[in-house]
This record gives sequence, C-alpha cells and structure tokens, in this order.
Amino acid sequence: MSSRQLWIGGYGPQDSAHGEGLAAFRRVVEGETNGDVDVEITWNIMDTGRINTDLFKLVETGEMFFCYFSASYLGERVSALNVLDTPFLFESLESAHRALDGSLGEALKEAVRASTGFEALGFWDNGFRHMTNRLRPARTPDDFRDMKVRLQPNAIHEELIRSWGAIPVAVDLNRAIEAIVNFEVDAQENPLANTAAYGVDKLHSHVTMTGHLYGARGLFAHRRTLEGFPADLRDIVERAAATAIAVQRRAAEELELTLRRRMEGNGVQFVDLTDDERTAFLDASAAAITLAHQSVPEELFDLAR
Repeated sequence: MSSRQLWIGGYGPQDSAHGEGLAAFRRVVEGETNGDVDVEITWNIMDTGRINTDLFKLVETGEMFFCYFSASYLGERVSALNVLDTPFLFESLESAHRALDGSLGEALKEAVRASTGFEALGFWDNGFRHMTNRLRPARTPDDFRDMKVRLQPNAIHEELIRSWGAIPVAVDLNRAIEAIVNFEVDAQENPLANTAAYGVDKLHSHVTMTGHLYGARGLFAHRRTLEGFPADLRDIVERAAATAIAVQRRAAEELELTLRRRMEGNGVQFVDLTDDERTAFLDASAAAITLAHQSVPEELFDLAR
C-alpha cells in the first residue's frame, strides 16, 4: 500500500462518544497499515469557523474521506432515510442495532449509494430522544397538554407533539437554546447527551423517558475514493468502521447512564414509563406514525421490524 492520508471529521467534542468512534477508526487504520496511512481528524468542524453541514460538501467532493452526521439531514435527498424519523420505530437499542446492521441497514446504504456520492459505512447511535420539561412530572400524553415544546423542524415530529395535545415550536438549535433559557417554551425533546450538553438539565427538572424517536448518525464516506482503494486497504477501512461503530455505540450507552446518575444527583426527577404507559404514548402518536408511513415505502418498515 502506498503512503496516503485520510481526513475524517465530525461536529462534536473529542471527549464524546462520537470522538471515541473517530479515534477508534484512526487507531485501526494506522495500526493495520503500520502507519503507512495517516488519518487526520477534525473533531468539531464548527471549531474551525465552518458550519456543520460543510462536512457533507467536503466529503462529497472527496476532500474529506468520511464524516458522521445525523441521517435525517439527508432525508430530502435520500427519502428512504426518513424511515428513521418514525416515532416508536424501535423498542430498544438492541432492536435498532439489529435492523441497522441487517437488512434495513443494507437497504438504506443502497439508497444512499443510488442518490448521492456517498457510501454509508454504517450507523452510530445518537440515542433515544426523551421529553424534558420545567413544569411537572409527565407520565401520559395528556400531561404534556398545552405545553410549548421545542423540537427540530420536521413535519413528522411536529405532528407527534400536536398529537399529544402540546404545542410544537420548531426552531433551529441556536434559537432553541435562547427560547429554553428565556422560558419561551416549557419542554423540549432530545437525547440525554444533548440535554446535558446544551445545559437544559439546569433549567428543566423533569425528564420522561419516552424514547419516542431513535437518532442514527451515518458514517458517510466519499464513494469514489473508497472504490479506488486497493482491496487490502478497503478491507482495513471496513474493519476500522465496524470497530468504530462498536466503540461509539458502547460509549454512547455508557454516557447516557452516567448522565442520568449525574442529573438525578442534581435533583432532576426521572419518569420511567410502564409498558401500559408507553402503549398510551404509542396510541396517541398514531397520526404522526401514519404520516411517516405515507412518505416511505412500506417494505422499509417491514425491514425495521
């Protein structure tokens, strides 16, 4: 193998689950090529003054080899990825991993390949999204009635919040933090990692572990670069990606447990739903789930199940 450099990157801190995944990829590639391939990491591209979506541009032109990114950001270009925005699609991390490492994942990779210049190497966890609020413990959809809830701009997500009787406030991240700090909204939905990273746990004293949406972050590589590798280097890269996926998922799961303990120690109250309570949320979400099914081929839902 000739000497070469691979540039990879993301949009989070080095000391995060995603940072651990990037480091694991570099460790395997540099170790198995005896240093003949140098892996350069940009941990958080926003620290360089660029916006996070510049990662897509850098990878699609081939300047960067791969990046991680929330799969939903590619939903307009790769409609199949929108299946992952379906409420209550997965019951657990294990079921999500089985689907994404199996037939559903292969179908999504093929869809990415058909519509973009990317090759999806696999999927990382961004955690299940849960509800936090500043007003009261919430065990039922009706407990959220009339609350103003910040969420990402997404038609399915907005329908979900409306179906619970709450008021969706769809704004981007910078505006969202301002709205939460100024008490313009009463609640928000996010993985615990984001809730803590944005300081929401210092303002919202109630967390309901709804797990209503699963966040997947794809590893998107420049396909022509990957296809141009000699067979031995491509094998190493694919093994490195598999190792990175295992490392990142384990770190993300451990982080959620650590954050929960820390938040509980700081007085945040957690509500864990019973099976019947979770079913009540699922039933109340029927309109949003129907909307998701209308926009994605039904066979993808079969693969998810």
